[in-house]
Parts: sequence; structure tokens; C-alpha cells
Amino acid sequence: MEKNNPASASVPGTNSGAGSKHEAQLGVKQTTVPPVRFWILSVGVCLGLFLSIIDTSIVATSIYSIGVEFQDVRRVNWVALAYTLAYLGCAVTFARVSDVVGRRNAFVAAYILFFAFSLGCGFAQSLSQLIVCRTLQGIGGSGLYSLPMIILPELCPEHLRQHIGSVIGLVIAGSGALGPVLGGILTHYATWRWVFWINGPIGFVSLVIFFLSWPKSEHLPSMTRRSWKEFDFVGSILIIAAAVLVVFPFQNAGESPATAWGTAIFIVPLTVGLVLWLALLAWGYLAGRVFEGRLAPTFPIGLFRHRAYAAAAISTLFIGYPYFMLTYAFPLRAQVVGDKSPLLGGIMLLPMLGSTAVGSILSGFLSRTKNYLSETMLVGACLMTLGVGLLTTVHGAGDDAKALGFIVFTGLGFGLNVASATMLTSFEVPIIDYAPAQGIIAQLRILGGSLGISTSTVFLNTKASELSGLLTPQEQATLGQGGTPLSPEQRSAVHRAFSEAFHNDMVAAAAVSGAAVLVVLGTYRRRRMLVADQKKARVQEEIARRVEQHGSKCSGSD
Repeated sequence: MEKNNPASASVPGTNSGAGSKHEAQLGVKQTTVPPVRFWILSVGVCLGLFLSIIDTSIVATSIYSIGVEFQDVRRVNWVALAYTLAYLGCAVTFARVSDVVGRRNAFVAAYILFFAFSLGCGFAQSLSQLIVCRTLQGIGGSGLYSLPMIILPELCPEHLRQHIGSVIGLVIAGSGALGPVLGGILTHYATWRWVFWINGPIGFVSLVIFFLSWPKSEHLPSMTRRSWKEFDFVGSILIIAAAVLVVFPFQNAGESPATAWGTAIFIVPLTVGLVLWLALLAWGYLAGRVFEGRLAPTFPIGLFRHRAYAAAAISTLFIGYPYFMLTYAFPLRAQVVGDKSPLLGGIMLLPMLGSTAVGSILSGFLSRTKNYLSETMLVGACLMTLGVGLLTTVHGAGDDAKALGFIVFTGLGFGLNVASATMLTSFEVPIIDYAPAQGIIAQLRILGGSLGISTSTVFLNTKASELSGLLTPQEQATLGQGGTPLSPEQRSAVHRAFSEAFHNDMVAAAAVSGAAVLVVLGTYRRRRMLVADQKKARVQEEIARRVEQHGSKCSGSD
């Protein structure tokens, strides 16, 4: 894989001249991509990341219109669920595939898959066709989501590296918040099919920029390509199945009757999913010990021996939960409780988007020379806990103004954490495991977010079931769509139910955010290094690993 290292790095225990000699012999080379070319490339890469994330939420305001057109409201939620499950399951696998085929080829393959089936979604003539296309679109989207977090730090010039976490955090936050807004605009002024067709022109421009700006080989950092023989097919299948089966029952329960919790369709997938997570951990340990050097584990268990990385990964899971829950629940509350239009409900997320941008930029600035990522992540987790905790005090439409202020804390905390987790990964893990390490961070963030959205849907479904005596199924299905005629008694009951559901959301989010605060403490280091020295240490470890590997091969050939 590509290496980011100073040219003067040396093997621990050797003098600098010996280190340079090893560097030259072993092909360890620093990226020399010109800054202008890198920023142009970043536009193409970040547009792909933007499209992949925005498609997780852009259909939220179009679901009802799709169900009406295909005359199938019962199954229409699978349009959102199919993409989410495929997107969630394949993030780490795509990262490992890029170790075999190369970063550029993997990114292009993901883009083509996403692009082709986005158009397929727009031209779908039945709900079944749309669901299948959304599943395949989600597989491509998972690559567009995880690969930018590998490509950008690897190709970034040394003096710009402190900005990468900020850029990635900004794109993740912006796309998540703008999805419902853009979906509402397209559905209102055009047709739901443009929710998918819009990926065509944007994706084409992005792919052209990516191709034209990809650096020449002499500017690329060195990469140790793995072979398909080393690819961990067992681990890939396990992580896809485990992630999907844990999220599916919660998603399905949220769209089912309140009694779904005790049914086989909830218990069986969840149990199997948890067993598969244990199997994945066991396989990761076995692959690292028994097949060491012959197999590249999809989920390297050895990564979690690095305390700071392990804490950052687990906290990423917890931080994704409240943020993505809020991007789903806050606009819905604004529509139903505050009587706002779907478009205005989405626009009300913009204060959170702005504060997330500030947090992402601030994180990179604070750790530009010395590693203050632990403190940054701790403050971020505390701000998220504060924000969602304050949101538990929000009730009726009269509280909208203070709710807009509270989500600023949540956005700022999320921005600080996303950028810091990306940078911390590049500092803490061995270069050889950089791709799966970033892939795991990416997958855990979306896993937490998926569980957060699922939990919110369950709370809402439970409260909505209490309205069955007051509202017809048609009236319940169109809540939040605008223009639903309700009597004063019905409106009061609906406002109360949705307000209580949102309160339950925020209580759960506060508990999970509080857990993130405790976990983030595990990233603390008493002894600090300069950022440049910490990166140099990682390169020295990689050179030492290659020297040892080279020596073993020479010994084996004697």
C-alpha cells in the first residue's frame, strides 16, 4: 500500500545513512504529489464521498411518493434499507480489495457500480427492480465511502496533512445534513427519479476529475500490492453478514408493529449476527497467528492491541449513533410537531452542518504540530453529550429556536471527532494495516449511525401505534408530508406522540454519547510526540518490517 514517510526515516537501531540505504533498497518512498494536483484530485474523491453518503438520506422525503407510484407502501421502506445494508456491509471489504487491485482501480470500480445502478434506480419500472438496483448501488457506495479515507491521507503532501481530517469531516457532515434538503427539493419541483438521476452528471464530472488528476507513478508513494491469494474471503463474508444481520432486525422492527420485538424475524437475525461477530474476531485472531504473512485479514484483530486506535474505533461507533439519529429525527420532528414543510425541516439542520464544519477545521488546526487528538476527541464527545442532553428538554413547536441552538453543540462535537479519528488512525497503526484500519473506522461510524436511525424508528413506531384509534392507516402514512388534514384533537395527539418519541431518541443518544466520553479516555497518552516525529516512527517500523521480511526471504532461499 502507499506509504507516507519522510525521506530521512531510518530503521530503529540503525544510523540515518543505513536507514536511507534500506529505504532505497526496499522501495519505501514518500508521496511527492504537487499540492495543486492533490487539491484537484481531492475534489473528484470528495464528490464521490459526498454522493455515497447523501444517498443514505436523500430518499427520506421521497419514500411516500415512490410507494404511491408503485402502489406498494408496505415494502417501500426497503428502498432505503437495501442501500443502507449493502453500504454498511462492504466498507472494510472494499478497503482490502484496494490492497490487491490498487487504490485507483478500486475507486473507479466503486464509482462505476454506483453510477450505473443509480441510473438503474431512476429508470426502475417496479419496486422490486428499484430495491435490487439500490442494493447494488449501495455496494458501490460503500467503496466511495471508505476509499477516500485511505486515498487522501496517503497522497497528501506532508505540509497539508493536518487539513485532511477536516476535509473528510466536512464532507461527511455536509452530505448527511443536505440529503433530506436536496431530496425534498427534487421531489417537490421535479420527480423522485431525479433523486437518483442527479448522481449521473455529478458522478461523471467527479470521475473525469479523478482520472485527469491522478498522479503519475513517480509521484506516488510506494505500495506493496497484495495478491488475491492473500485476500481474506472468509473474513469479508463474515464482516458483511455480521454487520447486516445486526442492523436488519432493528431496521425491520422500526417499520413493523410494536410486537415485532418478540418475533423470530427480530431474534434470529440478531442472534446470528452477534454469533458472526464473535466468529469474525476468532477468525481475525486465527488469521493473524496461523496464516501470518500468507493472508491479509479483513478485520485484523492485532489493530486493537493499539490502545489509542481501539478506543478511537469504539468511540466512532458511539459518536455515529447520535449524529445520524439526529439527522433523521430532527427534520421529522420539525415537520410533524413544528408543522414545517419537508424542505424547511431539512434546512433546519444547517446550523448543525455549519458547526460540524467548524469542528472539523478546528480539529486539524489544533493538532497541526503536536498530537492533541485525545483532548480534541474528548471535548467533542462532551459537546455531543451536552447537545443531545439539552435536546431532551425540547417539547412543543415553541421550543424550535432553542433546539436550533442545541444542535450546534452536537455538530461541533461530531466535527471534532470525525476529523480527529481519521488523523489518529494514520498516526497509531502500522502502515501495512492502514487500509483496513481506516475501513474499520468508516464501517463502525456508519454502523453506529444505522443503529441510531433504527432505534429512532422503533421509538417512533411505538408511539405512532398509540394513534391507531385516532388516525386511519392512510393518515398515519402521510404524517409529515404536508397537507394532512387533522382535527384539533388528532393534531394534539400527534404532536404529543412525536414529541415523546423525539425525547426518547435524545435520552438514548445522551446515554450513548456519555459512553463515548468514557471510551475516548482510552486514547490519552502521557508522553506526546510531534506529529512529524510520530509519522516518522511509523515509517521506521515499516522499513524494519520490510528489512525483516527481506531477510527471511533471503534465508529461505539459501
